[in-house]
Amino acid sequence: MKKSRIEFEKQMVEQMILLYCKGHKHAVSAPCAECSELASYTKNKLNSCKFAETKQYCSKCTVHCYRPDMKSKIKTVMSYSGPRMLLYHPVVAIKHFFS
Repeated sequence: MKKSRIEFEKQMVEQMILLYCKGHKHAVSAPCAECSELASYTKNKLNSCKFAETKQYCSKCTVHCYRPDMKSKIKTVMSYSGPRMLLYHPVVAIKHFFS
């Protein structure tokens, strides 16, 4: 069964946050409290996304729903994790690139 676009995005962001958290030695197996908060915030925003299945990347969206502090945190996570996703989760990264 094919995952929905939103479910794929949630999985991708969760993996990126975990990769960031591990890379910055916040936690070993599970995200630290700050990273967990960011993960739950992004999941809530994806769940309430009004563009759902037709959405593009959040950075290209016409409606910016992230709070400024969370927006800067997720940008930092994505800047760090984005290039590393090809090494740690190549299939997911390639699917994300072509979606």
